[in-house]
Amino acid sequence: MDDRIVKFISALRGGGVRVSLAESADAFRAVEELGIADREAFRLSLRATLVKEANDQAIFDELFPLFFDSSETPPLLNLAQDLTPEEGQMLAEALKQFTERLRQMIERLIKGEPLSPEELERLGQMVGLNRADDLRQREWMARRMAQALKFREVQEALQKLQELLAQMGLNKQRIDQIRQILQANQQALQEQMRQFAGQKIAENMAEQRPEDQLEGLLNRPFNALSDRDMDLLRKEVRRLAQMLRSRVALRQKRAKTGQLDAKATIRANLKHGSVPIDLRRRDRHLKPKLVVVCDISTSMRPASELMLSLIYAMQDQISKTHAFAFIDRLEFISPDFESKEARAAVSDVLLRMPSGYYNTDLGRSLEEFVHNYLDTVDSRTTFIVVGDARNNYNDPRLDLFGSLARRSRQMIWLNPEPPMLWTTGDSDMLKYAPYCSTILQVSTLAELAAAVDKLLVQR
Repeated sequence: MDDRIVKFISALRGGGVRVSLAESADAFRAVEELGIADREAFRLSLRATLVKEANDQAIFDELFPLFFDSSETPPLLNLAQDLTPEEGQMLAEALKQFTERLRQMIERLIKGEPLSPEELERLGQMVGLNRADDLRQREWMARRMAQALKFREVQEALQKLQELLAQMGLNKQRIDQIRQILQANQQALQEQMRQFAGQKIAENMAEQRPEDQLEGLLNRPFNALSDRDMDLLRKEVRRLAQMLRSRVALRQKRAKTGQLDAKATIRANLKHGSVPIDLRRRDRHLKPKLVVVCDISTSMRPASELMLSLIYAMQDQISKTHAFAFIDRLEFISPDFESKEARAAVSDVLLRMPSGYYNTDLGRSLEEFVHNYLDTVDSRTTFIVVGDARNNYNDPRLDLFGSLARRSRQMIWLNPEPPMLWTTGDSDMLKYAPYCSTILQVSTLAELAAAVDKLLVQR
């Protein structure tokens, strides 16, 4: 229990609660005096000794059950045991109508099988849970895990399953019973993932060391960043931009002479009897011309903000940048950067297009781009899209995207989601992928900086 209390105190500190060594010692003395048999007395003893400000009460109340309450798996019902042979045969026949992945998930719900620790760990790694250390991201991470399991598709499949069973002659009352059990089991799995996400984040908070904070932030997924984290990363962008600027400038200096032009060298040395005394080289245009289109909906805002900050902090290494932002409409934002530093310009753009619920529509934004800004793209342009390709089931306008890809020098997509999620929900990433020269996963600032460095190298 002492080790558990130590981790709990570390997690409180990771959540921004100031706890001194003396207060930690007071907490241990209080627990020793009151014991742990009475859970409420135990909770109050820790709260009285560790929490000094009213604002810290919420983080204490959220962390306490994650460290000291039992985390039993929510009970799931085994429908298979309650089926008659005829009903079992009907279900088996109906399940043949679904894909292997959906069939496996429905069978899990029928049998009432919870997720194993290994499965939870694998899902957590897939969505970046291992690097999350902010409890405000708990629900988001749980939803991402459910998304990775294709829960939305499973819900639609369960509706179709009911229709198939009705067609086979199963009575409505029995179908309703089966539906209720399967939905209850699905909700139990969602609660299991929610519990796991909270416990994992709490453990990460307990393990975080102050000296590792900045390095950890560079490798923390964008969807796990708090407001305080973003403030720190906005300052770090300047340092990263300076580092990248120096690297790009060095490459340009080394490549100034360009590649050897064999034909020009031969012609120039005819007067020397074809002895290559005078070497001729092709000029190299090292500074790229960019068009950057950023999704600044709520889920993409941190990634797009930091991307724009990086790009505009390196303008001396770029020939020309035309920047655009979109949610359900497109807006040309380059003028914001002409008279302001990158951070102030980004802030103005985000104020004009505030976060909230929007119907993200890249297809419509592509229409506006082609209609109003097509002249910004030519054979020297690197076209960059920063977004998760989640288009809310709107028309992705692949025809327009394909024409832009053919018109530009290269089409690069920066996506914060792992490839495993590109086939889930409303993601159109795999539809856009054939038209892209390069697709890079950029779920952290470190990956984003590496991607910018890479695109500035490509010729």
